Amino acid sequence: MARPLVVILMGSRSDLEHARAVIRALEELGLDWELRVASAHKVPDYLLNLLREYEADPRPKVYITIAGRSNALSGMVDGQVLAPVIACPPISETFAGADVFSSLRMPGGIAPAVVLDPAGAALLAAKILGLGDEAVRQRVAAVQARERQRLLVDDAEVCALRSMAKGSS
Repeated sequence: MARPLVVILMGSRSDLEHARAVIRALEELGLDWELRVASAHKVPDYLLNLLREYEADPRPKVYITIAGRSNALSGMVDGQVLAPVIACPPISETFAGADVFSSLRMPGGIAPAVVLDPAGAALLAAKILGLGDEAVRQRVAAVQARERQRLLVDDAEVCALRSMAKGSS
């Protein structure tokens, strides 16, 4: 069985730091990824050609789109591919977060998921790919188990602090 792929498409190089956070999480989950730049506004023909190439690739895949401001990228990608699309837009302080609305409101028949946290977008991609790949599903389970264990340790530490504070009063 072919290893699944996560295709990360950025609207511009200015989205690179956000993409790096996605990549770190994908690597923790052991997923293969490819990173590309293709603006739906500025180079739509180039974007469409890239998508045709990826869609011809038989590997199971999920697309993660990273574009801020007016996010045409996520909608255009979703309308051209059969694989799931996850929009993970960087939130701009310049617009007080209002630019995220371009990721939330899509025309009928266009339905990318929207996940604002880069690690969350990577986790959703892994969960989707895990539907058809037991190894990916096991890596997701391991990450979730680590997170649960971390919270239990945090709770025990907080309880110990509370006990110490009560003992000193």
